[in-house]
Amino acid sequence: MTAAAACPPPATGPVVFRAGCPHCRSSFELAAAALRLAIGASARTTFYSFTCPECGEAVRKPAGERIVELLTGGGVRTMRLHG
Repeated sequence: MTAAAACPPPATGPVVFRAGCPHCRSSFELAAAALRLAIGASARTTFYSFTCPECGEAVRKPAGERIVELLTGGGVRTMRLHG
């Protein structure tokens, strides 16, 4: 009897996130490196931000628990806010 060979994990590409710009209303995909996550003491101070690749505007959006999980799991740089 021989041992079964382990299957290699599925190939995965870079993680991308769908986002939208409230300024120019365009939708696009961003790599984890294009996003920043700030985790504050409350829901009001927890947000993610990016620069819109279409219009160049800085965008800041609130991040609930699920968004925080997805972004951190996808490799987005995270900053903890104190105070």
